[in-house]
Amino acid sequence: MSVATLPLDYTAIKLRQQAVWSAGDYATIGTTLQIVGERLCEAVDMHAGDIVLDVAAGNGNATLAAARRFARVTSTDYIGAILERGRERAAAERLSVSFREADAEALPFADGSFDTALSTFGVMFTPNQEKAAAELVRVVRKGGKIGLANWTPDGFIGQILKTVGRYAPPPAGIKPPTLWGTMARLRELFEGHEINTSLQTFTFRYESPKHWLDVFRAYYGPTNRAFAALDAEKAAALEADILDLLEKWNWGRSDSLIVPGEYLEVVITRS
Repeated sequence: MSVATLPLDYTAIKLRQQAVWSAGDYATIGTTLQIVGERLCEAVDMHAGDIVLDVAAGNGNATLAAARRFARVTSTDYIGAILERGRERAAAERLSVSFREADAEALPFADGSFDTALSTFGVMFTPNQEKAAAELVRVVRKGGKIGLANWTPDGFIGQILKTVGRYAPPPAGIKPPTLWGTMARLRELFEGHEINTSLQTFTFRYESPKHWLDVFRAYYGPTNRAFAALDAEKAAALEADILDLLEKWNWGRSDSLIVPGEYLEVVITRS
């Protein structure tokens, strides 16, 4: 058997991913994205009393948005430290939320347990995309909704991830997470279910390109670990490439950074 045909070791890949996402402090980045969770809850037409699951919830943007609408929310992630930041935020707002460590590819819930499943820039990073999609479908009742926010391949974050991947390649055989931001891939993953999508923009607002880079280098797992793994010469090259991207995408004045981050808002109705 050639190396190219060896089966993927998803257990090892997920352990590596956990190390990546545990690096830095994702919550510092995640809280700036709160508006995405609010928009997604409106897109799925969240009702008070709905039983909701937030998958790969991170520090809980969709979780809090759903709880603010009086849904009964269970927030899950496979990294306990990140999940704890969501617990702190919910406690600060006196919101009633259940938190549970869980792998998006093996959700510990019965079939049809939820009216709605949500994920904002979370489930798209699972290594086994087919399994993660199947789990989302499985735990949602018939007629229920799956709401997703996924970075697109051609958008700003898609280009950042592509750039980082040139210096710190993902495991061979893993499909790019940004495929979740394409209708073609969604049709493959959720065949037989109604899929509605809308291109949306999250606007990154920072003091400068260097400020954005400093924040993401310190707190965002993929960039944090990529820089840590590189020697000084390659780290400098990656820094230059990212700064070039930031300058290219910047809508702001010379004294600020305003970058549009395209993502695909997805609402799937389970058949």
